[in-house]
Amino acid sequence: MVKNWGIKLDILDVGWGSIAAVTWGSPIIAILIFAILAVNILLLVLNRTDTLDVDIWNYHHMAIVGIMVYFVTHNIWLALLSTIVMAVITFKLSDWTAPLVEKFFGLPGVSLPTVSALSSVIIAAPLNAIIDRIPGLNKIDFSLKDAQKYLGIFGEPMMIGLFLGGIIGFLAKYPVADIMRIAVEMAAVLVLIPKMISLFAEGLMPISEAAQKFTQEKFKGKKLLIGLDAAVIVGNSSVITTSLVVIPLTIVLATLLPGNRVLPFADLAVVAFRIAMVVAIARGNLFRSILIGLVVMSAVLYGGTITSPVLTELAASVGLDVGGGGLITSFAATSLTVSFLVFEAFIHHPIIWVPVLLIVIGAVWFYIEKVKKFRNFEENKNIA
Repeated sequence: MVKNWGIKLDILDVGWGSIAAVTWGSPIIAILIFAILAVNILLLVLNRTDTLDVDIWNYHHMAIVGIMVYFVTHNIWLALLSTIVMAVITFKLSDWTAPLVEKFFGLPGVSLPTVSALSSVIIAAPLNAIIDRIPGLNKIDFSLKDAQKYLGIFGEPMMIGLFLGGIIGFLAKYPVADIMRIAVEMAAVLVLIPKMISLFAEGLMPISEAAQKFTQEKFKGKKLLIGLDAAVIVGNSSVITTSLVVIPLTIVLATLLPGNRVLPFADLAVVAFRIAMVVAIARGNLFRSILIGLVVMSAVLYGGTITSPVLTELAASVGLDVGGGGLITSFAATSLTVSFLVFEAFIHHPIIWVPVLLIVIGAVWFYIEKVKKFRNFEENKNIA
């Protein structure tokens, strides 16, 4: 598709795996990982989070911000503080979105402290609330179940995958045989992945229950949320369907957005992680999920464009071959909206912007906790 459309963008998306390698190859990674773990334990002891993050691998999403801050400022304290801020934001977003994870995805007692999924929440939640207040737009509600109801067999996930795969193959100008192959593969994706992920999630539940039992003993009966990788939710049929629509549209966005220089490539495969919580916030409404998902991906493209020079230099400094000396980015690292905002605050006049950032975080925390307490009070009153 990129070749046929003549797209010319000079920042290559090399994928989250390369960025993770940069993170784990940093000389300060051990300090930052320990800091994230310490923050999690401290917040649990102080009863300021319900999330016990056992997904150590994904700590790299929080640590990369500190590593990039250190690369720019050469200040270990700013790097450490930026990582701590990322950790606090991540654990609180995990707490606040846990009810969605339970109700929409059917995973009780689980939270998802994966920045690549949670970062979309700060765009999706307010945008969804705005759509709720726009007459006409707030009435559009079309879900995968509606497609199955009104379209019959053509609304089944298999047929939707067949159609979307055919469209993608057609836009790529593949031969007929290859178009048919891609269509069948897409159909298989929509049928098999939800079943595979459901088994994966089922397999994680005993671990979650054992962790719950252990933590109840250690934390005096406090019911904790076990922080797992967001991989447990990306197999949802609505998430996959939305992702299959958003992926080709992201390539179109890359060509149309003024100022964007990112060529989407390797991380197109993990768009589902960026979209999963959007789908939950939209309650499975495909129209809203796609609309908000495109806004989320636009922010990712701009974040990647702005921070690419730093990320490219950092990658080169740890020996990552960036291929011909060109600029690189990914749909991870500081392309993610939360990571981007924290990174920018810590490298541009931190004396001014870090306090502003902390005040905003504190205000949001206070507001959401206050709303949560009010809702709990109302629920208890109704029960009484």
